[in-house]
Amino acid sequence: MTTTIEDIIKQVDDLVSLPGVFVRINEMIESEGSSAADIATVISQDPGLTIRLLRVANSPFYGLSKEIDSVSRAITIIGTQRLRDMVLATSAVEAFVGIPNELVTMDDFWRHSLLCGIIAKNLAELSNIKESDSLFIAGLLHDVGQLIMFRHFPEASTKVLLRELDQVDESEITESENEIIGFDHAQLGGALIAHWHLPAIFVETISYHHTPEQATHFPKHTSIVHIANTLAVL
Repeated sequence: MTTTIEDIIKQVDDLVSLPGVFVRINEMIESEGSSAADIATVISQDPGLTIRLLRVANSPFYGLSKEIDSVSRAITIIGTQRLRDMVLATSAVEAFVGIPNELVTMDDFWRHSLLCGIIAKNLAELSNIKESDSLFIAGLLHDVGQLIMFRHFPEASTKVLLRELDQVDESEITESENEIIGFDHAQLGGALIAHWHLPAIFVETISYHHTPEQATHFPKHTSIVHIANTLAVL
């Protein structure tokens, strides 16, 4: 019996899941009924997340002129949507760290992912697209489907990687995955993001980062992630 994306998604919570604090924060932001103080209270219940969040908020990456010394202040200055993206960035990487695989080193995987995210953010800013922080997250998470695929289909993924060594066109990677496994890592990654109830911009940009012409709601954003992914491997 052929394993489908739906079969894998049903099992995925046993393998990897976002921290409960992020799930709660995401729900609060999506409902739009929670104050900055309410969200700060939830975040502050996780000391490790609080420290990581303040560290990121004060990093040169965000270029804020004033030091942020509390979660409440971070929310006030940065805004809830941007804060959600920052919490997701710190949570998602941690969620995937424990996935065992023998096909790629996690350092190499996240180095490429981080570079893709940075390039996507910069391209968005140059294009005057306001969701530049969201595109950083999309770039950071664009290949999460690969990690799940490596775990569930190690032998088939090895065949795909061996073919990849002889390929120049990156679209052939997804073609090989579809031929050998039955679906590609972009589709799997998008399904995982949808399963986590993350915003539609992440679902679409990740699902179609190899085929941006198929994006319907966020075609420009998806094209930027596609370009960033290409540049991140040059």
